[in-house]
Amino acid sequence: MKYRGNTAFTHSQADKIGVLVTNLGTPEAPTKKALKPYLKEFLSDPRVVEVPRLIWWMVLNLVILNIRPKRSAHAYSTVWTERGSPLMYHTQDQTDAIREKLKAEYGEDVVVEFAMRYGEPSIKGTLDKMLDAGVRKVVVLPLYPQYCASTTGSTFDAVADCFTSRRWMPELRFVNEYHNNPDYIDAVANKIQSHWEQNGRADKLIFTYHGIPKRYLTNGDPYHCECHKTSRLIAEKIGISKDEYLTTFQSRFGREEWLKPYTDHTLKSLPEQGIKSVQLICPGFSADCLETIEEIGVENRDYFLEAGGEKYEYIPALNADEKHIDALVGIIKSNLHGWQINRDAAKTAELAKQMDAAAS
Repeated sequence: MKYRGNTAFTHSQADKIGVLVTNLGTPEAPTKKALKPYLKEFLSDPRVVEVPRLIWWMVLNLVILNIRPKRSAHAYSTVWTERGSPLMYHTQDQTDAIREKLKAEYGEDVVVEFAMRYGEPSIKGTLDKMLDAGVRKVVVLPLYPQYCASTTGSTFDAVADCFTSRRWMPELRFVNEYHNNPDYIDAVANKIQSHWEQNGRADKLIFTYHGIPKRYLTNGDPYHCECHKTSRLIAEKIGISKDEYLTTFQSRFGREEWLKPYTDHTLKSLPEQGIKSVQLICPGFSADCLETIEEIGVENRDYFLEAGGEKYEYIPALNADEKHIDALVGIIKSNLHGWQINRDAAKTAELAKQMDAAAS
């Protein structure tokens, strides 16, 4: 195997610490042409779809990729803005804010970038750029508060794959979850309370999370438990009882059973139980995207109102809210603890050069 090196590398190059923020990804445009390669990369990930590869290859390439790109393109077109994909620009804003706060404390010694698990900017391309710039220690922060093999685990796979052919390996710290981080809980609680101050409270507060197949839970994935713990901690923080909130799961795909209760089914059933007003928030989404804006903000709203509901409100994701950025920076700083910048690289290289000269 030929290992990748850095032709611009010098032994006198000062070390830097890198922070890589990651999220799921987004197509480059809300078009069928752009959606097809994005969906193919996403749905080809064995962490995302745990089906025998040959069977899934046939289903994906012969059926899904001939039908779903057009449907997904239409959905994306409803949330696309002048800045492009919401997930992309919110992640960019988060990264810029994190970089600004870390730069104020660490100066130019810390390099902060973001990448997407699927699509661009890619994890591999971004890590290559960071390592070529002198990064020798890396903290990876996937923006998934609750651990799930399909998201956080897949991100680790992508990061690890980047190092299999590199000559030089950086030190690596990987944040695999922060579902009960006090600052993150405070940020979500503050978002809810701010919404209440402006709009009042509803009959029921619903915490809705992205679903996964139930068998992932039975096979040991902690995601379900971490989602429920997040809900409980937020509820305690804002001072509501168990009968004032629900935890549900959205975004099913395929025919098998997923985590229940389903968000859409729940919303359709609530009006007949006397619940006429609801407020929904998505604590598992660090940034607004297709699933929050269109699925929760529009599609599920229609389900509730058509079933007899009267008031439906979606509370936006944390995005680049100051309290959210402070929470993320705190998580990053705790993982930077103990790491030192090697500012003596030039002296070390010069000493080695002198010793080599003397030996010859």
